[in-house]
Amino acid sequence: MEVKKDILWRVYLCFLGIVVFSVVILGRAVYIQQVQGAYWREQAKDQQQKFVEIDAQRGTIYSEDGRMLSTSTPYFDIYIDFAADGLRQKNGARFENNLDSLCIGLAAMFPDKSKASWRRELKNGYQKKNRYYLLKKNITFQQYKQLRSLPLVRLGKDKSGFIAEVKDKRLNPFGLLANRTIGLSREYIDSGGNMRSMNVGLEKTYDDQLRGESGKRLMRKIAAGVFVPVDGSEIEPQNGKDIITTLDVNIQDIAENALLNVLTANECEYGTCIVMEVTTGKIKAIANLSRRSDGSYWESFNYAIQASEPGSTFKLATMLSLLEDQLVTLQQHVNLEGGSWNVNGRTVYDTEDHGTDATVKQAFEHSSNVGMAKLTMTYYAKNPTRFINHIKKLRFDQTTGIDLLGETKPVIKTPKSRSWSATSLPWMSFGYEVMVSPLQTLMLYNAIANGGKMMKPYLVNAVQENGVAIQQNQPQVVEESVCSAKTLKLLRECLEGVCTEGTGTELFKGAPYTVAGKTGTALMANGDRGYKDHIYQSSFAGYFPADHPQYSCIVVIRNKPFAPVYYGAKIAGPVFKEIADKLYALNADQSRGLKQLVLKKDSSYYLYAGATEDIKEVLEKMKMKYRDSAKADEWGHVYAVNHQPVINNRKVTKNIMPEMRGMGLKDALFLLENRQMKVVFRGRGKVTSQSIEAGSYVSNHQTVVLELN
Repeated sequence: MEVKKDILWRVYLCFLGIVVFSVVILGRAVYIQQVQGAYWREQAKDQQQKFVEIDAQRGTIYSEDGRMLSTSTPYFDIYIDFAADGLRQKNGARFENNLDSLCIGLAAMFPDKSKASWRRELKNGYQKKNRYYLLKKNITFQQYKQLRSLPLVRLGKDKSGFIAEVKDKRLNPFGLLANRTIGLSREYIDSGGNMRSMNVGLEKTYDDQLRGESGKRLMRKIAAGVFVPVDGSEIEPQNGKDIITTLDVNIQDIAENALLNVLTANECEYGTCIVMEVTTGKIKAIANLSRRSDGSYWESFNYAIQASEPGSTFKLATMLSLLEDQLVTLQQHVNLEGGSWNVNGRTVYDTEDHGTDATVKQAFEHSSNVGMAKLTMTYYAKNPTRFINHIKKLRFDQTTGIDLLGETKPVIKTPKSRSWSATSLPWMSFGYEVMVSPLQTLMLYNAIANGGKMMKPYLVNAVQENGVAIQQNQPQVVEESVCSAKTLKLLRECLEGVCTEGTGTELFKGAPYTVAGKTGTALMANGDRGYKDHIYQSSFAGYFPADHPQYSCIVVIRNKPFAPVYYGAKIAGPVFKEIADKLYALNADQSRGLKQLVLKKDSSYYLYAGATEDIKEVLEKMKMKYRDSAKADEWGHVYAVNHQPVINNRKVTKNIMPEMRGMGLKDALFLLENRQMKVVFRGRGKVTSQSIEAGSYVSNHQTVVLELN
């Protein structure tokens, strides 16, 4: 009996435990369903579907004349849902009936696979019922349009299962041209696996306007790790706004090529060149080129807004101070001490011996460090703050405020500075112990060209949305007058004297226009090695034409160690002159009193150029007698000598820009694009001018602008 009771007790206990356990489970189920139901349903929903961001189309950056400098181009990733109802209807009859013709079209579009390979791939995906099968990545818009016309695909997404995902890639159509100033907009994956964007230049400064507002798309889970978009669930993105810059493609190309030619010929480390419109402060060109390890040059850093010791181009500020304070006259004499002068234990040297006696004007024209240092010490040693105040009025102590991020802060010492010494003042007078950017220096030269009015430099004319300007930038005066009218007249006389009597005489001899400018040569420190490597920075700043200034320009180039040629007139000067020559030719205007280039008359009353065999065939068809001096050369040109056509050869050499004048567009494109060059043309007919001068050194993917008649 006791055994029976013991057994029953245990049975009851187990039964009670099961009942309690069941009640707990039931209660928990009710609690989850009734109390936490909404939460868990939301969690399940989140696992089955999610929202992903749709990037807005980034705005386009244009030149002032409306040419695209940076734009977004759509690329497409193509997927197939082999389990789509429309594709599998009637046991897949639609798929089978269109498979062969689809594979023929795919093989023609993407010849990396044969028709048989495409058939096996599609058949295999269909049999496995792949829900989001990647067919092709990164196809262009033209390829996408062609793909949509293929059998099966043209039936639409529901019947074909084809799904296209669009994404944008940022392109600079002109390649190297102003690449660093326009900037980059690139995506990369950070260490945490997150997608980030990297922007510089205008792309970074105006990123808020360019990028627009992202949209959202609902994605539904169809398999482990596979999500497809849900139709009709998209929140459309708001596309970015467009930026209209002040840049001129032709001027930018001229500046870039002029700088590249000199850098390449002299193996310089880097260089920058800025061209500014005098009356407005618009930046028309800004080139930055640095040497890479393979000897080529690329726009990788914006040296135009980086502060460095300017050297002798800073002497204009010194002369302005002396003349504005009426401490000197241009005819006053100064002892140049034979090119060296000891002051407070240090020696000031001139790069050349200019003798002993010279006028103040001559000391400036021949860029005498001794002359500037002596004058500054004579008149400002007891009150250096008076000199510093002039420098500050010229805004050398503050950034320019140009619409580019990354501008470095200038360094202008004062007697209160910890680094101020007994030799700071004389060294500042010729551009040492100060740190200013090339753009700051150019602002001063532009102000002298602009009648004393200093303009704020800017790169963007307007921000547009759907073609309508929502923000416009206007020329802004930052200093109404940097000096008196009397001082201005004397300074312009000095700057013009540099190019007629001083260090720039040889450079501009015979030029059909007048130039005002200043050369500069500064010895630069090389990190811990100091000045041992004899690295010089060559510069030239000025404006042209001097009698009616239209453009101001500065060129700053850092030479290689122990460079055999490094003077500003020999390195930076030729870049300035090439830019001035070409801009003068483009903008010469008789009504403004500019002297015109006088072309000598010769027998070349007409000029046609192209493939030599084509020229001969045309002349023979027209039954015109001609003299053949081209022989077997592929390219030639025909002109008249004593009223008779003469065919002569036209030399075409690797890496040298050929003469394009007289060619038709078809021949010009064939010749240049086969040389890996990019061609921009305007007009129609024959080529009348080219942005890269014939005989200049050219590199792959360089842009040339052709003007047709």
